[in-house]
Amino acid sequence: MRLNRKRSEPLGCTIALTVLAFFLLGGCHSERGGQAASAPVPEVATETIETHQVELNTELPGRTSAYLVAEIRPQVNGIIQKRLFKEGSDVKAGELLYQIDPALFQVAHDSAKASLGKAQANLSSIQLRAERYKDLLADKVVSQQDYDDATAALEQARAEIEYWKTAVEAARINLGYARVTAPISGRIGRSSVTDGALVTAYQPMSLATIQQLDPIYVDVTQSSAELLRLKRSLETGRLSADGRNQRKVRLLLEDATPYSLEGTLQFRDVTVDPATGSFTLRIVVPNPEHLLLPGMFVRAIVQEGMAEDAILVPQQGVTRNPKGEPIALIVDETDTVQQRMLTLDRAIGDQWLVSSGLSRGERLIVEGMLNVRPGDAVKVVSPGGQEAPQTNPPAESN
Repeated sequence: MRLNRKRSEPLGCTIALTVLAFFLLGGCHSERGGQAASAPVPEVATETIETHQVELNTELPGRTSAYLVAEIRPQVNGIIQKRLFKEGSDVKAGELLYQIDPALFQVAHDSAKASLGKAQANLSSIQLRAERYKDLLADKVVSQQDYDDATAALEQARAEIEYWKTAVEAARINLGYARVTAPISGRIGRSSVTDGALVTAYQPMSLATIQQLDPIYVDVTQSSAELLRLKRSLETGRLSADGRNQRKVRLLLEDATPYSLEGTLQFRDVTVDPATGSFTLRIVVPNPEHLLLPGMFVRAIVQEGMAEDAILVPQQGVTRNPKGEPIALIVDETDTVQQRMLTLDRAIGDQWLVSSGLSRGERLIVEGMLNVRPGDAVKVVSPGGQEAPQTNPPAESN
C-alpha cells in the first residue's frame, strides 16, 4: 500500500499542473478576445469640400529692358570741345551733351549766306532787263534772240537763289550738328570719349547711351504649349476671362520680394522661337524710383483667368501611391473610408487645385489617414480632437 501511494503522488501533481495551465491559457485567450472586442474605432479629422471662385495665375521668368534707348553718335566730323553732362545722371530731351568745334561749319554757313545775298542782289537787275526787252520786242527794237537770252538769264538767277538757299540750310544744319543734344529724356551712361577727341560722322562706336527707365519693359517668355492649354480652358468654360484685370501683372524681384507697382500686359508676340518653343510677352511697368534697371531678372505673375467652381484641398490631404499618382481618402455617409484617384492642376499656396476626383460636399480626411485603410469604419473628429458634427451627404442632382 505504501508503494502505490508513492507512485500516485507524481501522477496527481501532473494532473494538477495540467489543470492549472488550462485555466491560465483560457484566461489569456479570454483577455485577448476582450481586448480585440474592445479595440477603439480610429479617429480621423476631415474637411468638407467646397467650391470657390479662384483667380488662376502663371509665374513666368523675364528680364527688364529700357522703354526707350538712344545711342548718341556724331553726325559731322570734328573735335570734341566739351562734354557737358555728368555720367549716370538724368538728362532731358534737347539738352546739350557734347560741343564739337563749330568753326568750320560757321564759315561754311556764312559763305553760303553771302552767296545767297549776291544771287538775290543780281536778280533785280536781270528781272528789269527781261521786262524792258519784252516791251522793246513788241516795238521790234530788239531781236527775239535777245529777249530769249534775257528771259533765260532771269530763270538762271532765280535757280541760283534757290540753290544758295539750300546751301545755307545745309550749312545751318551742319552747324547745328556741332551741338550734340539728347534725343530723348532718360538716364545717360558713361561717355566713350573725352574732351579733345576726334569724332567722325555716324561712327560705329557711340559717344554715350541714354535709356528711359520710367516706365520700363519686362519681357517674359511663355511656352506655346501653355498658350494652347489656356485657350482650350477658355473655350471649354473651365476658365473665364477677366478683361479688365487680366492685363494687370504683378512682379517678384530677384530676392523674391514683391514689387510695389503693377504692370500692364502690352502685347503677346506672334512668333514662336523654334529653338525654345516659347514666345515673348511684353509688360510695361511704372518705375518712378528707378528700382528696376535694364537686364534685371524678375518673375511676372500673369493672370490666366477665373475658375468659377474650383475645388481646393489642403496638401496634407493628398498622398501618392507607389506609381506616383495622387490619391485622397474620404469618409462617406456611412463613416467608411473610401479612396479616390485625383487629377491635380497646380499648387496654389498650401492647397492643391483638383481638376477631377472629388465633388462638393464630400469629407476629405486631412488628419489620421496613416491609421486607416479603404473600407475601415472611422469616427470623424474636428482637427482639434473634438467630435465633428454630423453632416448630411450632398444631394445628388438628377
